[in-house]
Amino acid sequence: MDLRHLRYFVAVAEEGHVTRAAERLGIQQPPLSQQIKALETELEVQLFRRKPRGVELTEAGESLLTDARRILGEVEGALAKAQRTARGEQGRIAVGFTASAPFHPFVTRIIRDFRAAHPLVSLTLEESGTAELVADLRAERIDVAFVRSAVTGVEGITFYNLFDEPMFAALPASHPLARKRKPLALAELAAEAFVLYRRASGPGLHDAIVGACQAAGFTPRTEQEAPRITATLNLVAAGLGVTLVPQSLAVLQPEAIVYRPLVGRPRLVAPLRLACRSVDHAAAARRFVALVRREAGGARRKRAV
Repeated sequence: MDLRHLRYFVAVAEEGHVTRAAERLGIQQPPLSQQIKALETELEVQLFRRKPRGVELTEAGESLLTDARRILGEVEGALAKAQRTARGEQGRIAVGFTASAPFHPFVTRIIRDFRAAHPLVSLTLEESGTAELVADLRAERIDVAFVRSAVTGVEGITFYNLFDEPMFAALPASHPLARKRKPLALAELAAEAFVLYRRASGPGLHDAIVGACQAAGFTPRTEQEAPRITATLNLVAAGLGVTLVPQSLAVLQPEAIVYRPLVGRPRLVAPLRLACRSVDHAAAARRFVALVRREAGGARRKRAV
């Protein structure tokens, strides 16, 4: 038995007439009658009773009709699902991000827009450090990742630059510099104890902070380290030091922390990048990458106007 036999059977059952069923199927009546007879022979049951003006289902035929409709519906659904998945309209995608990335409004907006445009794609989110996210990309545990720094020398991974976000100084609210209602020069922090997140969690941004401080004439005195950049703000709020964070994090703990923009040279920025596999066979992932690049490019062009 093949699916064609079931389709023929359902058409005859629903039409109650072999000739009308043949017209509906676009075939001749004699071959259709032969296929129905072959199906009955294979099953060793009578499916139809012949009447002067058509046919009617036997009890066995009624039973088969219910299951045949279900089977054909499931097959059609499976085929449609496969086609949607191939087009990237259905499937799954795992999006990774570093601790600071989701605070950038672009990240949350792009995830919301993708889910609205592709409601049949299952989307999961994973937070980790840059090195771990890149390893997960290579192992295909995630599909894309928003990171702050690129990792060089990683075969098969591409990093797309999206935005450069200004860095702000984060000071305990009781700090004398917090009373200054103006931007700070990096050199003004030379005597301060710094709270930085561990270099292993994000070497690019960590090294950029240290390099900028050195260019401003001092090496930051690191008193505390934290596993994530967001965790450094808890230590700043406790008065254990100052730190530098992307501007988008300046919404955190406003009652305990004062944020000030930085002026002068060198200009310190926190890049936002999208990491993905250079060649990806998952259509949903390719659609996500295309959307991110298109929307980021549009946002940059608007800023340039």
